[in-house]
Amino acid sequence: MYNPFPPTSQALDEPNGLLASGGDLSADTLLRAYAQGIFPWFESDREMLWWTPDPRMIIRPAELHVSKSLKKTIRKNGWRIHYDTNFKQVLLSCASVPRKQDEVGTWITQEMSQAYQHLHSLGVAHSIEIYDDKTLIGGLYGLMLGRVFFGESMFSRASNASKVALVALARLCMAHGIEMIDCQVHNPHLESLGASLVTRKDFEKYLREAIKEPMSEILQNPACLLPERVLPVNERLSTPLPYEAASLL
Repeated sequence: MYNPFPPTSQALDEPNGLLASGGDLSADTLLRAYAQGIFPWFESDREMLWWTPDPRMIIRPAELHVSKSLKKTIRKNGWRIHYDTNFKQVLLSCASVPRKQDEVGTWITQEMSQAYQHLHSLGVAHSIEIYDDKTLIGGLYGLMLGRVFFGESMFSRASNASKVALVALARLCMAHGIEMIDCQVHNPHLESLGASLVTRKDFEKYLREAIKEPMSEILQNPACLLPERVLPVNERLSTPLPYEAASLL
């Protein structure tokens, strides 16, 4: 049974969670990685690195904190939510929008961008987009496998726009039994929204419960994680989703 990664118990303590280097960003490799709680993270001029930090930052959708000021933003701006209508632009925006000092965006290299666009074409990578009239002002993207959404990155071109996308994602997850949004590493911004830390052991335990395909089958045939049809996330979940941001409250 082929596994391109060593056991996650072999990940380093410093730097926290570094597990392996090298490899490729093929769909098979990425699906095998995420199903085990492993993700790629490296800069364009560096070697490809794979991580599984301990502890792990997650959001339990029901515990997302929506502040009074954020609720006010959601009510008053008339923003609209779209799902999987502009995945490429969301990804490119996440890569290019300037970040705060404690945030990173440069890791979305051209190779990474192409890899996640391919996962989107296969139906496992999704985006949530926030529009002000016809202008894309914020959004996020990530992977959905089983009952887990693996958040990858988010961006804002207007104050709080990425937070509104996160609220939309949390509402979607709550409606469909997705009990965990993976945020990967500690981030004070996400912590203020209700994100918390769990041990790697607990994170992996939830993955085993949330992804119904056994690991032996995933390692042998990663395509078993792909949906039967390529659909936007709202159709994949067979549910009407809100398009007016105000309806999130």
